[in-house]
Amino acid sequence: MKPRHTPRPVPSQPSRLHSTAAQVYDLLDPPLWLVTSVHGETRGGLIATFATRASIVGEMPRMVLGVAKQHHTWGLIQAARRFSLHLLFPDQIDLVWRFGLHSGKEADKFADMELGFTPAGNPLVPHTLAWLDCLVEEEMDTGDRSVYLAAVESAGTNGEAQPLTLRRLFADAPEGRRRQLDELYARDGEIDATAILRWREQRHRP
Repeated sequence: MKPRHTPRPVPSQPSRLHSTAAQVYDLLDPPLWLVTSVHGETRGGLIATFATRASIVGEMPRMVLGVAKQHHTWGLIQAARRFSLHLLFPDQIDLVWRFGLHSGKEADKFADMELGFTPAGNPLVPHTLAWLDCLVEEEMDTGDRSVYLAAVESAGTNGEAQPLTLRRLFADAPEGRRRQLDELYARDGEIDATAILRWREQRHRP
């Protein structure tokens, strides 16, 4: 019997690859995660690039989180090695504007906000759908980001609902806010591209 031959995928040309990858990403509708952290007297928060479950072991819940290095909250996580993740109710889009459109280097995003603390001492944004308290166990440098593998140490929920997702955000955002998001995405993309290219060059140096 002849061995079965498994066709190898043909690499796409760059322009085709980009458009096809974008189509793949458009099939996804990930939930938005609000990240908070604190180190000393300094606190910060942002809307994560990505966060996802990283274990199916019920007794050992874990998450993976990616945070770009230019963000204020990245420095806090680097120093504290802890962070909290919050899922938002669909109508909490204002929290995206508060934590996603401005830098914590310029202003305190928690100003004038009712605030609690998680068991680990991270800022706890009240009335969100759910939260997870996380301890960094491992970190990977990807050039543009730090990717954290973290153990979930405590958690809480405030009901049952479908969380606010990326698709819902863009569907409900006013035109002006969508324009801001697009501009920030483009700006951060340029920063990330430079960092990724530098990282790749350094890795391949003899």
